[in-house]
Amino acid sequence: MAENATESKMEEMQLNDGAAKEAATAAEEDIVDPWTVATSSEKGIDYDKLIKRFGSTKIDQALLDRFEKVTGHAPHHLLRRGVFFSQREVNKILDRYEAKKPFFLYTGRGPSSGSMHTGHLIPFVFTKWLQEVFDVPLVVQLTDDEKFLWKDLKAEEAFRLAKENAKDIIALGFDVEKTFIFSDMEYIGSSPAFYMNMIKIQKCVTYNQVKGIFGFTDSDCIGKISFPSIQAAPSFSTSFPQIFGGKKDIPCLIPCAIDQDPYFRMTRDVAPRLGYPKPALIHSTFFPALQGAKTKMSASEPNSSIFLTDTAKQIKTKINKYAFSGGGTSVEDHRERGGNCEIDIAYQYLTFFMEDDERLEQIRKDYTSGQLLTGDLKKELIVILQKVCADHQDRRKQVTDDILKEFMRPRKLKYDF
Repeated sequence: MAENATESKMEEMQLNDGAAKEAATAAEEDIVDPWTVATSSEKGIDYDKLIKRFGSTKIDQALLDRFEKVTGHAPHHLLRRGVFFSQREVNKILDRYEAKKPFFLYTGRGPSSGSMHTGHLIPFVFTKWLQEVFDVPLVVQLTDDEKFLWKDLKAEEAFRLAKENAKDIIALGFDVEKTFIFSDMEYIGSSPAFYMNMIKIQKCVTYNQVKGIFGFTDSDCIGKISFPSIQAAPSFSTSFPQIFGGKKDIPCLIPCAIDQDPYFRMTRDVAPRLGYPKPALIHSTFFPALQGAKTKMSASEPNSSIFLTDTAKQIKTKINKYAFSGGGTSVEDHRERGGNCEIDIAYQYLTFFMEDDERLEQIRKDYTSGQLLTGDLKKELIVILQKVCADHQDRRKQVTDDILKEFMRPRKLKYDF
């Protein structure tokens, strides 16, 4: 109890400090919030510092060992390599699984383009694996309302993009009997339970708090100010009575990039006051732009990303032309000094997509020693991403409008609660 009280106090302090405190340290530290990710370091974000700033917990070997012991599954390569590196109360989810008590998964996607890029796959690939390991329901929120409020998009276009992105998500192979995908624009209006949770959350958070957490100003539209309650609401099982039968004590685990954590710090602060369990979280690092790890990929900048719609030729051209190299200035220099895997984008991408640990380690050794040249390293990545995108395009063609409608239809899933 003392530990929980200390944690709650820490979260309350972080909640009140929020973005204001982060902005004050921005000159010397990385900038990370739900809309901006920036760093001055070629190595990318300093995630150890970010853990301290956000007050989360680093995923250590003890947690990985417990995960394997409890589930009988070796940790996913994205987990064991530290792509998912930070967490909040994942042990409590493992406790529930051991006790055969239910929980659910919740993740999301903000649709800002008609096609997702390869970086967008990461949370969904990992979420799909978690769903298969634990055999639990999954809800996927498409925040088309957020993109309308923050981007230069018409509401109708944001809604259309949500449907297109839903097809990309479905193409990853999610089970329709276990998965509910919803657009905020579509679902909120038809779900009194979801809306009721939204306004309960809104009543618990003051304007000063939301300004402190998210950095909103007096000139921001009121839609932005109220949006955090919309992203918080899926954390609670009562937002989905068709799935959970109105039960309020079923917690969720949220796999997401760590820039989304401010939303859920707020949610975890509000949950006890509403009589709901706090959501648990597992955070990923950012998928870097082709041009380097100083920023994450952007759907609005086509040459910063490998899109799932890219052809084999486009993938080859983008990687060869734009992927930031950690190699030497010449072949001779590279042979003598070796390459720097910490800043080399082709190597960084391989850590996300190459499943073979031994092969990846050999590539790291050969590139670091100078034996493997940058061009050869890029060839390794090109082959893998060409297959990833080609396979995805084939599966997406099979996602009909009827299949999409079924995933997005509010309904009971295969579980009984």
